Amino acid sequence: MRLGVISDTHGNEVNTRRAIVLLDSLEVDVVLHCGDIGTTQVASLLGNCRWQTHFVLGNTDYDGRSLAAAIRSAGMEFHDQFANLKFDGVRVALLHSHDATKFAQVTTNGDYKLVCYGHTHTKKIERVGETLVLNPGALHRANPHSLAIVDLPTLEATIIDL
Repeated sequence: MRLGVISDTHGNEVNTRRAIVLLDSLEVDVVLHCGDIGTTQVASLLGNCRWQTHFVLGNTDYDGRSLAAAIRSAGMEFHDQFANLKFDGVRVALLHSHDATKFAQVTTNGDYKLVCYGHTHTKKIERVGETLVLNPGALHRANPHSLAIVDLPTLEATIIDL
């Protein structure tokens, strides 16, 4: 199974479209959005894709109610601030990381094999014990813009610049 991981779109439709084309070419099965979605248009763009997308809110997603409605009406998964997911036998935490206490908890408690987060606009792959901790970078206010791919169950992660 192949996960696509994006974050911090901040309503940037041009880069969201570029990411969609790249994710499609990489034949992802599921996409995880790590927050700071920005606009309902971003949710709609991802709703038109062949894969399921899971979303969490970030610290600048001020209109969470409208975003939740757009995500759900497009048939995708809305998880508010945190998602506890499981794919191919691998437990995955999805959050934005602006809640430092929650972020520290999920990266160190050993409950998750993969933690995907955003907020910092800085791409990063690291191991904390047995947990792979991944920030795909950002599709807005980053240079370069980037996303990540994770192959499961092997937990092989790659960050790709747009």
